[in-house]
Amino acid sequence: MKYVILIHSNPQPWGHPTGDYVTENQALPEAEREQLHAEFEAVMAEMSERGELLAGEALGDPAAARLVRWDGGAVVTDGPYSEAKEHLAGFFLIDVESQERAEQLVAKFAGPGETVELRPAMWPGGEDQ
Repeated sequence: MKYVILIHSNPQPWGHPTGDYVTENQALPEAEREQLHAEFEAVMAEMSERGELLAGEALGDPAAARLVRWDGGAVVTDGPYSEAKEHLAGFFLIDVESQERAEQLVAKFAGPGETVELRPAMWPGGEDQ
């Protein structure tokens, strides 16, 4: 079963890893931040070793995004969204045995003050993978 882990963020200033720019994370003692980072690196290594991690990318500054809307033709404007405070900061594509495994993994992606979304991937025909 394929899932996409979507990392949502509202850091000011913009940067990666997003947790370094979130107030709740910055308020933690340095040792706790280092522990969270080590746990994240461990889950990334585990997913790689098990063949579950298919892809992942941090996304660039949303100020550089362009939004394409249809208005009698494609119209390109600054993006990503008007009036949005949160934006998509990055994603990971995983292939796991079950939804329970996906939920177990995604729980390790959400740090203090962060929002992470787990969404099933679909085939081009619309069926869940």
